[in-house]
Amino acid sequence: METREQAKFFHLDEFSGLSLLQASYHRQRFARHVHETFCIGVIEEGVQRFYRTGGEHVAPKGDIILVNADEIHTGSPGVETGWAYRAIYPHPDLMLLLSRDLINANGTVPWFPEAVVHDPGLAEQFRLVFNLLTRDGDRLLKESLLLSSIASLVMRHGRTPAFARELPSVGQPLRIIKDLIASCPEEDYSLTQLAEMAHLSPWHFLRQFKKQVGLPPHAWLIQARLKRARQLLRRGLPIPVVAARCRFSDQSHFNRHFKSSFGITPGEFIRTLPSLSA
Repeated sequence: METREQAKFFHLDEFSGLSLLQASYHRQRFARHVHETFCIGVIEEGVQRFYRTGGEHVAPKGDIILVNADEIHTGSPGVETGWAYRAIYPHPDLMLLLSRDLINANGTVPWFPEAVVHDPGLAEQFRLVFNLLTRDGDRLLKESLLLSSIASLVMRHGRTPAFARELPSVGQPLRIIKDLIASCPEEDYSLTQLAEMAHLSPWHFLRQFKKQVGLPPHAWLIQARLKRARQLLRRGLPIPVVAARCRFSDQSHFNRHFKSSFGITPGEFIRTLPSLSA
């Protein structure tokens, strides 16, 4: 396996802009971060080690890795030679659409309790899906195989979220603040301001926020800013403008956080966008 760091994103017109990542990492270490999408991947070489669902997991070649939407996770090499994998990132809305009539008439956003699944037949099926998704045409085949693959994954390895319930009494104001940060990441929030909004002391707010969200408030704000940055990059704004608008201290600071979460730099991300690469 090549040891040079490589990562390539494909942004597809089909499936509401479904993204696919093909990557080979030797030393890359992903900091704790979240995606608004699910991650369904197959390890193709080496071994990946990662944190998810409160624990460390190891995924060898041939295994399926699963990360639920908005779930805190990391990523690092599990062996000296690193790891290579391909993965798709379906949005919960797409998962809901694809699950209609599978669980019930209205569909259900699935929950995958296991971070690593050993299912060789299904892994090979997903590899075929990944091959098809990067080719032009064959939309019906792509949609059919993707649907059947995700259906098999949900039926074999998914379940309805066990924690789909209201948060404790302190959870509701924290949820409001979490959503506020996500919707307005350009704001320069203070700890005191957010704690007062939650009617908590700053220390209690810090502990409760990390307990409920999985990240401290400042790390969640970085994630929200990175999400907004990707939106602005897709619209064609220059990297320095995006860095400033999203309140990163400088372009180097922006680049470092972007690569830590996504494995590629903003410039590399831009070059994957068909509408901007011409």
